[in-house]
Amino acid sequence: MYSAMIAEDSKPILRNIRALIEAAGLPVEVTATASNGLEALELLKQKHTDILLTDIRMPKLDGLGLIERAKVINPRLQAVLISGYSDFDYARRALNLQAFDYLLKPVEQGQLSEVLQRLLAQLQEQQQSDRKLLEGVVAPDYLADMPLDAELCAGQWRVLLLRERPFAPQDARGWSAARIAGALKPAQPRPGGAAQVRVLPTPRPGQFLVLAGEAALADLASASEQAEHGASSAVDPAEAAVCAALEAGGMPAAALAAPQPAGLRALAAVYGKLERELRERLTVSGHLASPGRGEAEHGAPDRGAPAGEAAKLAAQAQLAELIAQRQKERFLLLLRQSLPYWLDAGARLAELERFVRFLADAFGASAPADEAAEPRGDWPEPRGDWPEPARADSGESDAAGMLFAAGSAEAFAEGLQAWAARRFDALHEPGKRGGEELHAQIDRYLRQNLYAQLSITDAAQQFHVSPSYISRIIKRYTGSTFVHHYMQLKIDEARRLLASGPDVKVKDVADALGFGDPHYFSKVFKEYAGCSPTEYKETWTEEAGRI
Repeated sequence: MYSAMIAEDSKPILRNIRALIEAAGLPVEVTATASNGLEALELLKQKHTDILLTDIRMPKLDGLGLIERAKVINPRLQAVLISGYSDFDYARRALNLQAFDYLLKPVEQGQLSEVLQRLLAQLQEQQQSDRKLLEGVVAPDYLADMPLDAELCAGQWRVLLLRERPFAPQDARGWSAARIAGALKPAQPRPGGAAQVRVLPTPRPGQFLVLAGEAALADLASASEQAEHGASSAVDPAEAAVCAALEAGGMPAAALAAPQPAGLRALAAVYGKLERELRERLTVSGHLASPGRGEAEHGAPDRGAPAGEAAKLAAQAQLAELIAQRQKERFLLLLRQSLPYWLDAGARLAELERFVRFLADAFGASAPADEAAEPRGDWPEPRGDWPEPARADSGESDAAGMLFAAGSAEAFAEGLQAWAARRFDALHEPGKRGGEELHAQIDRYLRQNLYAQLSITDAAQQFHVSPSYISRIIKRYTGSTFVHHYMQLKIDEARRLLASGPDVKVKDVADALGFGDPHYFSKVFKEYAGCSPTEYKETWTEEAGRI
């Protein structure tokens, strides 16, 4: 539903226009009326309006002046001029002011309906364009049903990016846009203040954008007696106020504010910059480090690297070497001794993420080829887009990534030690996923199911690996494909059955082994055995008679 305001000094004409709008059956609601231009201007400041229908000749402020000043308040306001004067100069000025259309009194139902229909079509087209601007900024499921009112689209907002503080207690989880918005609403907001707060979930779980007016942020700051609690590293007062409000609501957060207000068109660029900066500045303790890394980018050594960075690089190299040498106990000891480098309160969370990814890569590089291709269900596959650390919903297959959902740094350290120990155990037990033992298990499984119709997918599900992995194992140890190997086993069994007695019929053997069609069975049998089933049976009978 779109909101409309009528500015008209003649009460009978105002009532008539209102009745015509209501009778049009369009999604337009008259939410305000005014008898002069100044009154209309004040109402436009207090209440958001999509459509303005205004008379040109009005006391105190005429329609043209009203439109000009109203466009400053709301650049997306759609204005329709109504006048009893068909004066070209008026129409020309109206076009310069970007009025949508120009209607003459007395306004007729058909004329008004036609103008409103075109105006609504333009508003809807603009709304679709606005929705595209939010793609990649707002979570898709939320964006699909998100109302895009003109206040949101036309406003200039202070933009803050929020995320759950690392290693927050489990009972502090379960954020939602509605819960955050509730926490950011002061107990006694002033008009036009805290109501101007929008909370939008981003595509990254556990991360939200807050769009707030300056008045709303001022309300938050004044309503909180501990505006800097939980955000001592925040430089911007907006960051401190928002973090304090969320802390009070049981949602310990990290927040980063853009320095300047932004509109909808700039929101994607602002979000991208905030996301990158927050990711690099966020520390393990949940505070924001000062801008500027002050250390080698991504762990790359340089001559200016501090002693702590050099120690981390040395520890990583030793840990990788111990993985390659299969030195489990020494590795776990060094890992326990080295973790304080990455878990210090001032350490960057991004560095900790990169360290865990480094360990996952090192384990993957040290695993046998079969193991690396088919990681266990509780192993994380090394990859560039490491899961967002603040959430636990990345899936059981990302066990290392899920460590970041621990409720404390200590729990994270214990979980990382346990994960690394499992990886070492897997390195010492390659037979569970590859090699001769797995081939023997697959071969035994196929022989036990010669009277069934198995596919490579069935075998993959049986052994919890991929079909391509089954194919590689069969090829390595038999020199054949899965289908050919399984068929060879069936034909070998067919030979045994045909040789079991003179009364055994070829059709019965074909049916028993799942071929169904005797002709197809004979064709396959000849391809693998070099003769037809009947010829094989006759040859075997002759040889048995001679014996």
